[in-house]
Amino acid sequence: MAEIRLPEQNTVLLTGRLTRDAELKYTAGGTPMCRFSIAVNRRYKDLKSGEWKDDTTYLDVSVWREAAERCGKILKKGSPVHVEGRLRSYQLEGKEDGVKRTKLEVEARRVQILEKAPSAAVGGGVEPETL
Repeated sequence: MAEIRLPEQNTVLLTGRLTRDAELKYTAGGTPMCRFSIAVNRRYKDLKSGEWKDDTTYLDVSVWREAAERCGKILKKGSPVHVEGRLRSYQLEGKEDGVKRTKLEVEARRVQILEKAPSAAVGGGVEPETL
C-alpha cells in the first residue's frame, strides 16, 4: 500500500460571548498575551419532547502581541466575538495533586468584535472592529 500523505489542517472558526473579562498579561520577554473564555451555543429541537434546548460549549482563547493588547482593553464579559485560529494543547501539573493534565485552547489569529462601540458623536457608532 502506498504511503498516504495527509494535509496539515488545524483551523477553528467560533462565534460566541465572553464568559469573563479578558485578562492581559506579559511573558517574561515582554510579549503581550491575552486570555479569555467564550460560550458557543447550539440550539436544537429535542425529537422526543419537541422542546427547544441549548447545548453550550465553553472554550478558552489566547491572543498574542498587538491584538492581545487591544483585546485586553476592549473585551468585557458578555462581548460577542468571532474568533479565527487553531487548536493548541499543552500540559499543566495540578497544584494540589501534582497530576499532569492536558489543556486544549484556541490560539487566535483574528478576533472580531461583533457589537458597535459607543461613539463620542451623538447618535453615532463605529462598525465592528477586527483585532
